[in-house]
Amino acid sequence: MRLADAITHYVDLKQSMGMRFRSQRQILQAFRRHVGDVQLADVAPDAVSAFLSGRGRMTTTWLNKHRTLRAFYRHWIARGRITQTPVPTVVPRIVSTFVPHIYDDDELRRLLAAIDSNQARRGCQIAAPTFRVLLLLLYGAGLRISEAVNLTRGDVDLEAGVLLIRETKFFKARALPLGPTLLDRLITHAARAPRGPAREADAPFFITTRSTAITIPMARLNFVHLRARAGIDGRARLHDLRHSFAVNRLVAWYREGADVQRLVPHLSTYLGHRRMVSTQRYLTMIPELLEQANRRFERYALEVSRA
Repeated sequence: MRLADAITHYVDLKQSMGMRFRSQRQILQAFRRHVGDVQLADVAPDAVSAFLSGRGRMTTTWLNKHRTLRAFYRHWIARGRITQTPVPTVVPRIVSTFVPHIYDDDELRRLLAAIDSNQARRGCQIAAPTFRVLLLLLYGAGLRISEAVNLTRGDVDLEAGVLLIRETKFFKARALPLGPTLLDRLITHAARAPRGPAREADAPFFITTRSTAITIPMARLNFVHLRARAGIDGRARLHDLRHSFAVNRLVAWYREGADVQRLVPHLSTYLGHRRMVSTQRYLTMIPELLEQANRRFERYALEVSRA
């Protein structure tokens, strides 16, 4: 079996099982271009290592490619097409230097204050009230931008105050309760939708001035302009609103004296993570979070010393 055929069969199988499998398909196709359309059993370990390493420094991309190739070769070993895998078994420890931007209250106020003038740009297709609610939802509910723009009116239960997030990153649906302030914003937004198809259950909840669905690139581009207009660090991303939600939720729990260790798994579920390690990446140690954690430890140490 040639590599191209093996990849086609493997991807078709995964997608027939309901998986999107887009990034994995792209990795496998890039792998075939790298090594050529050779026989599946003829791919050398050196060729795999060269593909994994690429041209730059070691990053999480290495892990993604390694994970995809490892599963691909295990599949064909289990089916007797090959007897061994050329994928290296030793996985290096990847140290990420990326630090997300955690928005403080002043930055959030500046972003919201700049929305009206930002959305008045010539050719802008997202109305200011719509973009404001979208950003408030990303920050207030910790959504991924893909989850927010994919919401339909049927996914937003305004009476119960619950969002139904479908087709998530890991193919799991989850229901998210909303606080009263954010819910009021969503109710007002929903009432502004024009009569007709825009109010049907399967209609996008966030639409452009042309009544089409807002896309991820469109939302990101509008945020780039907004960030500059508000004078926010150019490295700050739209996705960092999600990071800020997670970190600020943890800070609030510390302030309330809550059992943070018990509550973090609930935060992980709310964010739609499969593993706790994914949530841990969001919990950047900003000074306020570190201060709250230190205070908690000092109280604990004092109690132990008195016991």
